[in-house]
Amino acid sequence: MTTSSIETKLSRVVAGMWRVMRWNTTRAELAAFIGECVELGVTSFDHADIYGGYEAETFFGEALALRPGLRERIQIVTKAGIRLVSPARPQHRVKHYDNSAAHVRESVERSLRAFRCERIELFLLHRPDPLIDEDELAREVERLLAAGKIGAFGVSNFSARAFESLNTRIALATNQIEVSPFHSTPIDDGTMSALKTARVTPMIWSPLGGGRLFDEADAAAARVRGTLQAIQRERGVASWVSIAYAWIFRLPSRPIAIAGTRRIEGLRDAVDALDIELTREEWFAILEAARGRAVD
Repeated sequence: MTTSSIETKLSRVVAGMWRVMRWNTTRAELAAFIGECVELGVTSFDHADIYGGYEAETFFGEALALRPGLRERIQIVTKAGIRLVSPARPQHRVKHYDNSAAHVRESVERSLRAFRCERIELFLLHRPDPLIDEDELAREVERLLAAGKIGAFGVSNFSARAFESLNTRIALATNQIEVSPFHSTPIDDGTMSALKTARVTPMIWSPLGGGRLFDEADAAAARVRGTLQAIQRERGVASWVSIAYAWIFRLPSRPIAIAGTRRIEGLRDAVDALDIELTREEWFAILEAARGRAVD
């Protein structure tokens, strides 16, 4: 998987596993959910070592083990680089970031064991580490790629400058960043432009504002919902949520969206958005509703 092929290697809608341990689901139920996702065309699953108090990867791997053959039909994305203070990591005395070569190597090996697989399709640094040794890290990533333990390497939550700096040492497959009508900073501050320049496809987390879009008490959310629903009615679309995802997919970088829902219907809303191309005025109307004012 090279920087130019990530879009074809991952599904455009990725199922986010951030809250999987809060779903109160059994391993068998999770395995069934994974199968339903695959049938819908959502074949990629986003993880991080810290999700679920360091338990989500193992839980997912155990679920996969119940359905032989399912692993070959999906792509696993996972992240590392945040060290949490947690009962699962009693040696951690303070929350910190660690992008060292040693920690990346250890994290890849641990994730492979958790998922019960031999290869992770996409491995990301979860947060930028100000103490990173980029050259040493690049050498380690090259070894992991050559060994086939990871298919591609990227970053998450990196600024444009931090992305560009590391990308000069090792070709980065993506930058996983937060973007929504409520959080459009990466569109304005050069983060998205840097990815376009590098011809790298971004992955978008919290495309619905981390659930803010559904908050009945949030005035901005109410304005955005009203705008989305108006566009839905005009276009005859089944769900206004699809219009929200279409706002993300309208970006020219052809981003991949992470949908963190356990509802197949919610994932279907995201998939349906792939067939909706908003006009420029519709896109800006949604942005204006979120900001509460017209663009400058």
